[in-house]
Amino acid sequence: MNTQNNLNILYEDNSIIICRKPAGTATQTRRSGQKDMESMLLSHVVSQGLPPYIGIIHRLDQPVEGVMVFAKNQKAAGALSLQVRDHTMEKYYYALVTLPDGKDFSAATGLPAEGTLTDYLSFDKKSNTAAIVSAGSKDSKKAVLDYRVVSEHDGAACLLIRLHTGRHHQIRVQLAHIGTPICGDSKYGRKTASSLALCSCRIVFAHPADGRKMDYTICPCNPLFEGFPISLQTCKK
Repeated sequence: MNTQNNLNILYEDNSIIICRKPAGTATQTRRSGQKDMESMLLSHVVSQGLPPYIGIIHRLDQPVEGVMVFAKNQKAAGALSLQVRDHTMEKYYYALVTLPDGKDFSAATGLPAEGTLTDYLSFDKKSNTAAIVSAGSKDSKKAVLDYRVVSEHDGAACLLIRLHTGRHHQIRVQLAHIGTPICGDSKYGRKTASSLALCSCRIVFAHPADGRKMDYTICPCNPLFEGFPISLQTCKK
């Protein structure tokens, strides 16, 4: 495992790198002097004597921690990107949400403890925010996720989410819309000094070179998740 320059590499071969992105690190940035996953991974492959190429297949918001896959050549990038477009790459998240007035998740939202959220989102580049709009609205995009309540107590619930569409701030917006914003989400919830309690905990895809199943799972580092029964096993149920 390589931890140099904040890299936490879980798996690497000639085609891909699977690693853990820490919260606070951008996937990619144009800001001078700011480290991001792309630049750190480029330095990593160059140090191996390889061509300076890193293919970004998917992204995580800067405040979000989690497992990601990057391509080391264009052929691998194309094959992985196709899986993203075809929705055959599986992406799972843990989200810790606030529950109002001492209610449990179902009482707070009127929804079952396990289900699907389907909405339409629009994105405002000026404010860098997304909002739920009616179907058919200009530039709206369909957003779908499955959720399951893993545990809940003390005014919070831990949800396991499978993301079917990768819209901008999708999980944050959809959970805030049902009245349970993610803990630490100052943009769509209450202003707070806590870090965003959202973690990309599992990724499943076919290896771009030989098709074998790749399945990698992590647990959140965010201390807000302490006290909730999170494990690699609960993520895979």
